Amino acid sequence: MDGILLINKPAGYTSHDIVGIVRKKLHTKKVGHCGTLDPDATGVLVVCVNKATKAIQFLMSDSKIYRATLSLGKSTDTYDASGKVLEEKEVGEISKEQVEGVLNSFLGHSKQKPPIYSAIKVNGKKLYEYARNGEEVEIKERDIEIMMIQLISFDKNEIVFDVKCSKGTYIRSLCVDIAKKLGYPGHMSHLTRIVSGDFSLEKCYTLEDLQQDRYKLLSVDEALDSYPKIILKDPTVVYHGKMIKSDLTGQVAICDVNKHVLAIYESNGEGYLKNVRGLW
Repeated sequence: MDGILLINKPAGYTSHDIVGIVRKKLHTKKVGHCGTLDPDATGVLVVCVNKATKAIQFLMSDSKIYRATLSLGKSTDTYDASGKVLEEKEVGEISKEQVEGVLNSFLGHSKQKPPIYSAIKVNGKKLYEYARNGEEVEIKERDIEIMMIQLISFDKNEIVFDVKCSKGTYIRSLCVDIAKKLGYPGHMSHLTRIVSGDFSLEKCYTLEDLQQDRYKLLSVDEALDSYPKIILKDPTVVYHGKMIKSDLTGQVAICDVNKHVLAIYESNGEGYLKNVRGLW
C-alpha cells in the first residue's frame, strides 16, 4: 500500500487529524501530508503513504489556487472567523469596479506580513504561542507572488475570489490587506484549496469515500508525471548516487526503461545532474 491519496479536507479537522485517520484506515504509521491547511479551511490535501513519503518534498507545490471569502466590516485577531473581534465598521457603497481594481493591485511580487496566529517559528517558538501568551514579537515580512486573482462574486460585505499564489502566501493576510485597501476592517470567513500543484479538488476523495473504500492511490510515477524525465537503460548509476551528464536544468525525474521513477536529480550548473533523493 504505497502511493498518494488526495483528500478533500472538511472543516473542523487539522491536517494532522487527516493523517491520523489515514494511518488508522490503512494500518500504517508511515503517512505524511504536503502543505498544511488550517482547521477551518477545506479542500485539496495531498497525503503520502509508505514509500511515497519519500516524495513529499517534490510534491510540495510552488503554487496553489484557493477560493477565498472575505467578509468586510469586522476584523479579528486571527484574521479569520474563529478569532476575537477587534474592530467593526458599517460597510458603505462599494462598486464591483473598485473591488476588481483592488484585487488586481495585488498581482505580482510583493511583501506580506504573516498573521500572528500562525505556526511560523521566531527564535524557536511558534508565532501563535507568542499570541496566546500575550507576548510582543517582531513579525518579518515575506516575499510572495500572486500569479492570478479573480473576482467570483460580490455583494455588500462579502467578496469571493480565486487566487493563485506562491508557496508561503497567507490568504488570511491577503484578505485583511484587501479589506484595508477598500477602507474597512475585514477577515477571511471561508477558504477552500481548489488546486495544489497538479492535483485538483475534482480528483479528491472525501473522508466518507475513504471509510467506504471508494478511493484509489496515485502511484509516485503518476504524481511526478509533470517532471522532465531521463530514461536510463542501466540504472546502476542512480543506485550508487553518481552524477549524470545532462544540459537539463532544475529538477529531473530519473527513470528506468519501464518509466518507473528511481530518483529526483537536479542541475549542478556545470553540465551535470546530481542526486537529490532516491525513490526506489
